[in-house]
Amino acid sequence: MATTYAALLRGINVGGRRKVPMAELRTLMEGLGHGAVRTHLQSGQAVFTTGSGAPGGGRTDEDALAAELAAALERHFGFAVGVIVRDHAYLRAIVDDCPFPAAGSEPRQLHVTYFSTAVDAGRFTDVDRVAHLPEEFRLGDRALYLYAPEGLGRSRLAERLAGPRVTRGVVATTRNWNTVVKLVELTRD
Repeated sequence: MATTYAALLRGINVGGRRKVPMAELRTLMEGLGHGAVRTHLQSGQAVFTTGSGAPGGGRTDEDALAAELAAALERHFGFAVGVIVRDHAYLRAIVDDCPFPAAGSEPRQLHVTYFSTAVDAGRFTDVDRVAHLPEEFRLGDRALYLYAPEGLGRSRLAERLAGPRVTRGVVATTRNWNTVVKLVELTRD
């Protein structure tokens, strides 16, 4: 049975740099043997199927899928792109486990940073949570939830959380709440 995944690409198509046209991304992923490849927005989300019964079937390890896509992107475009691959169940759990009242928030206020691997709370010991109020963050399963009432662009906390102490050794990529919810919908089998 084929499994549907979302690939989250970090830092592409931002400010006219590191351009990855979505049509080329779809073609590249199809060339890797993935089926039903679709992209969402220009900011680096692709949905695809793989596994038994899908083209190129048998590959279902998220880390291996991410590494394969990252290598193909670097060969094709000439620059490294961090990639995280997650399945529908994980993406659904991220929405279900949100510690903030998502229904009452505007999409610009709530964000999720996805990590390529689990991160421990020790990475955040230098972050003065009180100094950043009313902004807040909570850790989840390979994810960080950020509530930024004034939006990500004005968030001092978001800037702090994107620093090297937090992101060292992991791929980290952030999506607004609309995109988080849309990825659940797009990966639904």
